[in-house]
Amino acid sequence: MEPSKQFYRNMLDSLTIGIYFVDPQRRITFWNKGAERITGFKSEEMRGTRCPDSMLRHIDHDGTNLCKHGCPLSTAILKRELQEADVFLHHKQGHRVPIHVQASPMFNEEGQCIGAVEVFQDNSPKMVFLDRISELQKEAYLDPLTGLANRRYAERHLQTALAEMERLDLSFGVISLDIDNFKHINDTYGHAAGDRVLKMVAEALRAGSRSFDFIARWGGEEFLCVAVNINADQLQAVAERLRLLVEGSEFKQNGDVIRVTVSAGAALYRPGETITDVLQRADELLYESKAQGKNRVSLVQEMS
Repeated sequence: MEPSKQFYRNMLDSLTIGIYFVDPQRRITFWNKGAERITGFKSEEMRGTRCPDSMLRHIDHDGTNLCKHGCPLSTAILKRELQEADVFLHHKQGHRVPIHVQASPMFNEEGQCIGAVEVFQDNSPKMVFLDRISELQKEAYLDPLTGLANRRYAERHLQTALAEMERLDLSFGVISLDIDNFKHINDTYGHAAGDRVLKMVAEALRAGSRSFDFIARWGGEEFLCVAVNINADQLQAVAERLRLLVEGSEFKQNGDVIRVTVSAGAALYRPGETITDVLQRADELLYESKAQGKNRVSLVQEMS
């Protein structure tokens, strides 16, 4: 006796990876439990919607909307071959989630393409953060709202980064980020919405950072990224990616779509500086970003 269709559905639902099927028009026909867990969207919300019109809105590292240009599923159907990509999807809670995507065309017995299947998995450096969170919880160095390290731990981490830089002759930089017009969010929608914004921004920063970078809530609506073994161009790229992912995050509050941006200042550590020196330079560059219109990154290119 051959297994039933329900058997195969149950099998797909038991997997932790996300799986969904689309027809040739990219209309979603199946959405497994793994996809629900990673995206926050239930099967009943997704089935019947078309990928270009759905809530996922995949973007690449440059912010390109892949549902309109370069969709892996569309390319898999068109070229009739496997497509792979590292992209960011839009989570139901508003933040962006880094995922690795594999899209494959599906064929019937006559060899006709009848759609495609996308398999995706969370690409976050979660194991690094889980280990780090365990340590923070033991020592009360965790910000309870965002789940990031708090300022106390960040200050200790900066001293460690400086010691490692001097011992191993490595470079490091800091990125100071501040949410633009945050008071307006609190005044307009209330502090609960403000807290939700802080959590959304924290998730975006966590998703956009490299696995060996360090993200902390520095205080209020200000965040800090400490990036090690990095040059000025790479520091600029990390800061721009963080800014972009915050800009691409959103959630709904009483029918309104709430989006925020961040302004950032990025400073590469200069030999002989103190931690206070490099933080002060990052803050000055942050204020420069604010003065020049917000939602931007300011960085002084280092002299060679």
